[in-house]
Parts: sequence; C-alpha cells; structure tokens
Amino acid sequence: MELSIQTPALLFPAISLLLIAYTNKFLAIANLIRSLVSDYEKQRDRDLLKQIHSLRRRLWLIRWMQVFAVTSLLFCVMTMFLIYEGQQGWAKALFAISLLLMMASLVITIIETVLSAGALKLLLKDLEEKETH
Repeated sequence: MELSIQTPALLFPAISLLLIAYTNKFLAIANLIRSLVSDYEKQRDRDLLKQIHSLRRRLWLIRWMQVFAVTSLLFCVMTMFLIYEGQQGWAKALFAISLLLMMASLVITIIETVLSAGALKLLLKDLEEKETH
C-alpha cells in the first residue's frame, strides 16, 4: 500500500480539536484547584484536600493526553516530510507510531473522563444524603 501525503494530513483537524478540548479541560481544572486551595486555606476542610488530590491526578492525566497528542501531530508532520522525500518505508513506520500515540491519548482521555464522572457521582451522592437528613 502506498501512503499518500493526504493520509496523515487527515489527522490534523482531529488532533487540533483534541488539543483545544484538552487545554480547556486543563484550564477548567486549574481554576477549580485555585478556588479549592483558597477555600481550604480559609476552612481547613479535609474533604477539600481529597478533591484537590483527585484534581491533581486528573491534571497529570491531561498533561499526558496532551503530550501524546502533540507527539502524534509531530510524527504526522514527519510522515508527510518522508512521503515528500519518497521514503515510504519510514513514512509508514512513523505514521503507525503516530496512530498508536493518538490511541494512547484517547485511552487516557477515557480514563480521565471516568475519574471525572466518578467524582461528580460522589458529589451528587453527598448532596442527596444531606437533603434527606
């Protein structure tokens, strides 16, 4: 199979949109952490520390999501250059690596989303328990 320059170019819009989404997640969580740290300094509530710890873990995951996505984009660009230079073998290898990196980024996204949903589920459960008492 001959790899054309359009094939890796197809990933550009997807990777760009993912990076925007990842950055927005990162900024939202960073702002939430700042707010919780401020609240913790006033209240010294241990539950806030647990939330901050959970958010720190999610930030770590988002950072790796970004690293894998950006590296995937870099490998796509390198693939295009190798196709331009007529190096089909190397181009195919780098494109395969690029796809694997993108898959890793997406798997980490799933993990982070599950953690996020779990944290919200606990918050809602606590709220419901307070309402019933």
